[in-house]
Amino acid sequence: MSQKNISVLFLTKYARNGASSRYRSFQYLPYLKENKINYHVSPLFNENYLKNYYKFGRSFLRDIISAFIRRLGILTKAKRFDFIVIEYELLPYFPAFLERYLTVLNIPYIVDYDDALFHQYDQHSKKWVRQLLGHKISKVMQCSHTVIAGNDYLAHYAKKAGSANVEIIPTVIDLTRYTRHHNIKKKPIFTIVWIGSSSTTRYLLDIAPALAELCNAGANIRLIGAKHIELAGIPEENIEFLPWSEDSEVSLISECHVGIMPLPDTEWERGKCGFKLIQYMGCRLPVIASPVGVNAKIVEQGKNGYLASSMDDWVSALYAIRDNPQASIQMGISGFKKVEANYSLQVWGPRYAQLITKICDQHSTI
Repeated sequence: MSQKNISVLFLTKYARNGASSRYRSFQYLPYLKENKINYHVSPLFNENYLKNYYKFGRSFLRDIISAFIRRLGILTKAKRFDFIVIEYELLPYFPAFLERYLTVLNIPYIVDYDDALFHQYDQHSKKWVRQLLGHKISKVMQCSHTVIAGNDYLAHYAKKAGSANVEIIPTVIDLTRYTRHHNIKKKPIFTIVWIGSSSTTRYLLDIAPALAELCNAGANIRLIGAKHIELAGIPEENIEFLPWSEDSEVSLISECHVGIMPLPDTEWERGKCGFKLIQYMGCRLPVIASPVGVNAKIVEQGKNGYLASSMDDWVSALYAIRDNPQASIQMGISGFKKVEANYSLQVWGPRYAQLITKICDQHSTI
């Protein structure tokens, strides 16, 4: 540990009520404190922004303007810190001139990704966005001291972009929040659970026929955080729509029998970190997922769940878990052990603090 007091500025995208920021930044802060690392967190979008977004289904111009003013204001104080950790980018839909400005001022920064944000620009439907911002994220990565990537797909892009240092840190869970729910009673009816946001609910449409077959055979579906959509062939009484809450998510998942993560095989989805699967496995549920991106690494076929490419695969996997409860319990235990060893905050918290310390020490000797 360095003798110098380290001070780090976290420029997150959201406040704690934003999932990406909560899991990629906020949950690591106690480990930084243990390592005598001082920090200050400045979200781009505050709690009110997300509350309004979820309530009204859209962003308000006044909230966006306020967010940009806050971000520009904190950047005037950047020289006070040894290092900056940026989630994604400094300002969305703006060129990388602010990141380049930090480099000119010799203010080093780490940039963190758990999504293929670069495809938001280089595959945008509008030509002017592709032309103006198509290479933005590669420039942000080039100017950074280190890129932290949530998976191999993101790390590969960072290396190809010319980043000097690339570290892979998966999105992980705090096991202390999960272990106290391990003895929770399962629902009496076989229940399939999916957790996500309104923007990703559409993925369920791709496997609606498989879900409908199970529901017609007596199963139920629990959707946490999903917008209300109609899934063809599934009666309304078989679908439970529940709002997401940090306090209730673990218990709501734990009551179910299998967690699912369908994904289309596109470049954007290949950049996802499989976090739903990690949450399900943390609750000792067997899982079923599309073999897209990191999903194929997290799911071990027949050991902690199943990978499903076709509709027949989905139907077979769902029936296999429903009809073999003892084997499914063992799958859930196996999944939890994998999370415990590879995807837990207890493993990655100390490593993250060590990485920040190492980077700051290296920079201080330059």
